[in-house]
Amino acid sequence: MVHGMLGRKVGMMQVFTEKGEVVPVTVINAGPCVVTQVRVAERDGYDAVQIGFEEVPARKLTRPQQGHLKPAGVLLRILREFSADHPQDHKPGDVIKADLFQPGQKVDIAGNSKGRGFAGVVKRHGFRGGPKTHGQSDRHRAPGSIGAGTTPGRVWKGQKMAGRMGGKRVMVQNLEVVDVLPEKNLILVKGSVPGARNGLLQIRKAVKG
Repeated sequence: MVHGMLGRKVGMMQVFTEKGEVVPVTVINAGPCVVTQVRVAERDGYDAVQIGFEEVPARKLTRPQQGHLKPAGVLLRILREFSADHPQDHKPGDVIKADLFQPGQKVDIAGNSKGRGFAGVVKRHGFRGGPKTHGQSDRHRAPGSIGAGTTPGRVWKGQKMAGRMGGKRVMVQNLEVVDVLPEKNLILVKGSVPGARNGLLQIRKAVKG
């Protein structure tokens, strides 16, 4: 069995449990995904299953990409690899649907966080800011000292400063699957997941669950 699949974030909503409790959930349009290649240790040096997501017309892909996808019998926009219990049990063309996961199961979800543009240290790193009194008129959101003078005489690499915020790969672990609707290719996951609506997500079986 493959340990993960691809999907897109639909949005957030609320569901009610049998006890009447309100649970915030993220709705994910998961799959269907198609197996495009099987990696084996004897040939590739590792075991994995490559799957594809989102069918596209031929004009959207190059000739080499179309040739790679020919064994699967379908042209797909996005390709990713996941580990599997027995990769040799899969073959190109196999379809993976949302019922790969079950309610109550723990999953890890990765995606690209929302891009926030250029941000200061208060917003980007949670700095406290400078004093609001004693004549400080322009230090309220400043970073303060960024290093000593003569020694080392430079700014240390990795120093937390203002800069571009967000737009990076983020993974949230051990999220609970609340419900699965395989006929609609939907997965309902408790809590929030990285990224904006319609963002690409990688959903896998929790490694720490």
